[in-house]
Amino acid sequence: MAMQRLSPNTSPSPWRFRWVVLCALATPLSMAQPALPSLGDEQGMPIAKERRLGDSIAQSIYRNPDYIDDPVLGDYLQLLWQPLFKAAQERGDIGPELAQRFAWELVISRDKRINAFALPGGYMGVNLGLIAATDSAPEIASVMAHELSHVSQRHIARLIARQDQQSPWLLGTMILGVLAASASANVDVANAVIVGGQAAAVQSQLGFSRDMEREADRIGFSILEQAGLDGQGFVTMFSKLYQASRLNDTGAFPYLRSHPLSDERMADMRNRLPAVPVAPTWVAPEGLHAVMAARAAVLAEPSAERWQAWLRLGQQPQANAASRIRAILSAHRLGQHAVAVKDARGLARDLAGTPLAFVANNLLVEMLMAPAWVADAATRADWAAHAQRALTHTDRATVLWGVQAQMALAQWALAAERLRGWVVQHPRDALAWQLLSQVQWQQGQRVAALRAEAESRVAVMDFQGGLDRLQAARAIKGSGQDEWEQVIVETRLRQVAERLKESQRED
Repeated sequence: MAMQRLSPNTSPSPWRFRWVVLCALATPLSMAQPALPSLGDEQGMPIAKERRLGDSIAQSIYRNPDYIDDPVLGDYLQLLWQPLFKAAQERGDIGPELAQRFAWELVISRDKRINAFALPGGYMGVNLGLIAATDSAPEIASVMAHELSHVSQRHIARLIARQDQQSPWLLGTMILGVLAASASANVDVANAVIVGGQAAAVQSQLGFSRDMEREADRIGFSILEQAGLDGQGFVTMFSKLYQASRLNDTGAFPYLRSHPLSDERMADMRNRLPAVPVAPTWVAPEGLHAVMAARAAVLAEPSAERWQAWLRLGQQPQANAASRIRAILSAHRLGQHAVAVKDARGLARDLAGTPLAFVANNLLVEMLMAPAWVADAATRADWAAHAQRALTHTDRATVLWGVQAQMALAQWALAAERLRGWVVQHPRDALAWQLLSQVQWQQGQRVAALRAEAESRVAVMDFQGGLDRLQAARAIKGSGQDEWEQVIVETRLRQVAERLKESQRED
């Protein structure tokens, strides 16, 4: 799933240095082709250790300002991810132990560059730029299948196992380079020290990395087809990336650096397509990918000039749904809330009864949630309609926007009931826990509200933040309901304290 940005922590930890080394080791520089170590080798990285490494990196990702929890795009990626994951299990690429012990979580970055990445322990990331640049569901699914294969084949664990003996002196060389950079005005000299150390350690890794890429291509392609998606998506996505790598090197395609393409890989993907095309059994609703790509483009774009251009284009009479969504979101980001609401209402009316009706309905409620928006009779009617949808729908975006509509209507009991049921099924949903906390504060349930805040922090692996809120909840003496919550708080205090201890443990 596209990862982009490890957060700029002010106090670098040994884990962060390990990840810098790991990224360096994944950069191919030589022609050697050593055999891949066996995953069953006793010298390989244990599953539990790989998961802890992934958790440590994910903590930084969740703290980074570029991390975005967008329920709409998250639902769309899950729509693609679930059949891929199921296919990988059916093929035996993901066994029961990996399925249970790895995180298997997708994260989204606001970064507009075209990139996706896999992390140790089952975390995968997708940049908004990648979603915006693709033309179909199979294209983005092909990238996800490729990254899934890197994780299922434990390629990162293999890299670390192979570099075990080189890492200490490589790390030393890199630290010397950092010291040189801080002590000298000659940055080129410092960079030479760092790059020289990386190159020496990486020199034996090109064949290793090429083997991994070919393996991820082969397995990813098979997973994509077994999941019922069009294998042509793999070929068209590769073609786009390949052309980009030949025509420019502007830094907009970091995916090409960590996953370098070759004529051989391109030819291999084309050869895997059947001579007689097979109709895919999984097809996204018509137009769905286009509107999701449009949303991703606006959320990733920082330029007000680009928003203004999209707003003008989307208001043309011939504008399609994707262009209209770009315009609505652009108006919203420009602070033109009345325009955004008016156009969102028109889109919802025009798409009623189509497969994209739910997208338009969610977008309308999103626009109506602007802090500056004044609730009139029409707004309250829209809130009421969406609040009702939240009771019966199961997609995350509809539920969470519907709950916020319930909150806007002061339907606190209804919102609390829906959210409590949701977090039981989705205990890692930080946004849902945050909303539940807001509702419980309104209901005067202080202990429960603090516990919900704690759970929202634990969901993004901020264990210290979770512990602090649980301790604050324990200090409150209240009603009978608070006393019952106190029992839960005591249990969670012990559990979160242990999670915090584990996250701080060095292997």
